[in-house]
This record gives sequence, structure tokens and C-alpha cells, in this order.
Amino acid sequence: MRNEIEEFRLVKKEDLKRIVIFSSLSDDMLDKVAPIIDFLRFDEREAVFREGQIAERFYMVRRGKVLLEKRISGKVAVSLGTVKAGFSFGWSALLDGGPYTSDAICAEPCEIFSARREKILPLMDADKAMGYIISQSLLRIIKKRLDLRTEQLLRAIQNHPDLQSLLSASVDI
Repeated sequence: MRNEIEEFRLVKKEDLKRIVIFSSLSDDMLDKVAPIIDFLRFDEREAVFREGQIAERFYMVRRGKVLLEKRISGKVAVSLGTVKAGFSFGWSALLDGGPYTSDAICAEPCEIFSARREKILPLMDADKAMGYIISQSLLRIIKKRLDLRTEQLLRAIQNHPDLQSLLSASVDI
């Protein structure tokens, strides 16, 4: 079933509490957020978005698993990570609104919550405390991801045979 928005389905604040980026929000704040959240369904291998598309939506996985991939050629994609239930992706919509920087592909059938940029940013701006909590959660998530990527890069450098010889060579000054 294509990702048609299910307008009739009201997202419950109990569902939103299971989303890490919203888990620290008060019930009053969740009551404000719930009406702007859309409920989407995606099939396995269906793209939620593609690299380069303008980031109009922020996404949160309710059920399923989403793969973040970066195409390095027509036939080869590198996995950047997996987004499981409770976690979010498409952060560009909360930041600069520029293009998405990777593909987001469903690894299995998914239920996804989504907030349009033009709805969530004014809400965060109007309720400064909520905006602060969401921003801090987002920063923690981004830092964790950056730390992981740094570790992966360092391991790749350390394990690359050509670079190993350079790293192990003594330098005379």
C-alpha cells in the first residue's frame, strides 16, 4: 500500500512517547504535537525519500525498519545505518530544510509517523520549551551518529592494507 496519509487515524500521545525524540515531552506538549503528525504506511523496499529531494518532512518509525543508504554508483549503495521503531530520520526537515542527504528505504513493511516541516517548526517556535527539548534530543541523536561514523572511518583506515603500511612506517625527522 503506497504511503498515503491516513487522515482518519489520530496519532495518540502514548504512541509519540515511544519515539525517542519526543519521549521527554510533557503530556501537554504531546497534545500539541499529535494533531500535526501524519500516519504513513510503506511496503518493503519502498522509498520513503531519495537523496536530493527537498526535506519537507521529518519521519519517525512506529513499526518496521528503514535503511539509510547512499548511492555511490548506479549499482552500488552503501548502508549508512538502520532506523528501528522509536527512532527518527529525515532530520534535514528540522534543520535547514535543504535536501535529504541519503535514500531512506523500508527494509520491511513500515508504519511511520511524519511531521511536515511547515507545521512542526512553528509549533517548536511557539512553545520554546518544547522546541528546546526536541532540539536537544536531536543534537544527542546527531552526536551519537557522528561518533559512530567517526569510529567506522577510523576502523576502515586502520584496517586498510595500504594505509596500514603508512601508519606503521616510522618517520625520521
